[in-house]
Amino acid sequence: MLGVVQRVSEAQVSVEGTLVSRIGAGLLLLVGIRTDDTEKDAVFMANKVVNLRIFPDGEGNLNRSLLDLQGEILVVSQFTLLGDTRKGRRPSFSDAAKPEQAEPVYRALLLEIASYKVPVKEGRFRAMMEVQLVNSGPVTLIVDTKEKKWN
Repeated sequence: MLGVVQRVSEAQVSVEGTLVSRIGAGLLLLVGIRTDDTEKDAVFMANKVVNLRIFPDGEGNLNRSLLDLQGEILVVSQFTLLGDTRKGRRPSFSDAAKPEQAEPVYRALLLEIASYKVPVKEGRFRAMMEVQLVNSGPVTLIVDTKEKKWN
């Protein structure tokens, strides 16, 4: 599972011009699910993301997590994160899970994040979405479960 985590002051997702989800201060998580990802990857990703210390403390140091901030998170499934551009000009998506395989892992991720008592909003799975955000900082990080270090 590959995630792009962005610290935001606000973010929203629309589908066909209709607002689907909106958050204030917190995180936007774009997530790509690989063919070999499981619920263990979802557990790892959720724990890593909600505990990342990427929010400033009173002295401006990045010492606070989403949990400390009591912020929100907007999770958007984005298989194109797994596009392999090493050959040619057209990305290969062979590492991306098919929708019927990816959706249960995506749902497990949402449930796991919610288990931390974090307000979770989501995009619409398999929809063409418009994502708007105000990246605060900017702070953008990549979280990759490929090494599968769950301990």
